[in-house]
Amino acid sequence: MGVSLWWGAVAASSLILGAWLGVLRPWPEKAIGLVLGFGAGALIASISFELAGEGFQVGGPWPLALGLTAGALAFFFADRAVERWGARRAGGGAGLPLALGALLDGIPEQAVLGIGFAQGEGVSLALLVAIFVSNLPESVGSSTQMVGGGTPRRTVLALWLVVTGVCALATTGGYAAARVTAERFEGAVDGFAAGALLVMLVASMVPEAKERGGNAAGLATVLGFAVAAGLSVPS
Repeated sequence: MGVSLWWGAVAASSLILGAWLGVLRPWPEKAIGLVLGFGAGALIASISFELAGEGFQVGGPWPLALGLTAGALAFFFADRAVERWGARRAGGGAGLPLALGALLDGIPEQAVLGIGFAQGEGVSLALLVAIFVSNLPESVGSSTQMVGGGTPRRTVLALWLVVTGVCALATTGGYAAARVTAERFEGAVDGFAAGALLVMLVASMVPEAKERGGNAAGLATVLGFAVAAGLSVPS
């Protein structure tokens, strides 16, 4: 479990790194868009090869399908609640919904890392890269908005430190759950994470990458997919 926590902290560390970069200076929209595109491509590859593929193998089609549905619905309604709450905020609340969104994304992503360790597969480099890269633009964008809205830099960094810690701990949660549950449940958990991530990708990450990065975001997405696919280890 200690090893899973270490790799979970490595994956989540890009959240606090992005927050630090965001409070340090403003970043060009195009650069953020290209990073978003790369991260989206890496996540698509991880969903295909690591989550859906592994979930089907260990749990079969129905647990995977049920997990996909549950994850998609959970993220959809949680994300809508965050958007409604964020719409009522002003000033210093700017950027906070992005931080909550990163938390909603990060927990299932990191739990899957822990599941891989519990199954004796070690760290998934493809998923690790996807999580690390996709975290950066969320934390950079959120911290930039919060500082621009008047939130003190120390408060911004403290918030992202908490988010980073929770996401890292989710890795040990996935590890513990997989150690005491049947393979069908593990397949459903893989599906849950995949469903949540697919909704996030289609609803926000890919459109935002295109809006900020322009046409080059498509190339960055393919590059991210290629890198993560190359790092995937066939089971």
